[in-house]
Amino acid sequence: MILLTPQLQQALRDNYANRHGCEARGERFDPLPVIKLFNPVGAATWLATELAEDGDALFGLADLGFGCPELGWFSLSEIASVRLPFGLAIERDLGFKTSHPLSAWADWSRRAGSIIHAEALFRRIASSGTAPEIPPT
Repeated sequence: MILLTPQLQQALRDNYANRHGCEARGERFDPLPVIKLFNPVGAATWLATELAEDGDALFGLADLGFGCPELGWFSLSEIASVRLPFGLAIERDLGFKTSHPLSAWADWSRRAGSIIHAEALFRRIASSGTAPEIPPT
């Protein structure tokens, strides 16, 4: 699977450029995640908002399945090189779309313990119109 199409690369690079513009103006930058990568046989999940000029460093929320998702930079080539059982590899969620900014994902993922659990909570909100109870941080 191609993890980044040219369109996704451009969207991620645009966010990278927009971040620097916002920072120069003293504005807050809180984009929507562009892509979701995941381990199809494990709990690791990444949400990326930006791609640096080097074409490898992604910024976003990383959750390796230990209950403590973190914001930061991670390597696309490192993620793409992971080989899993049965010939599988890290995949991109082709259906991923969100209306929640990265800060909301980070907050809810930390409180829920994972990106996967936060995604389930966001779905419940969308279907019921009310926020489910999650433990405070």
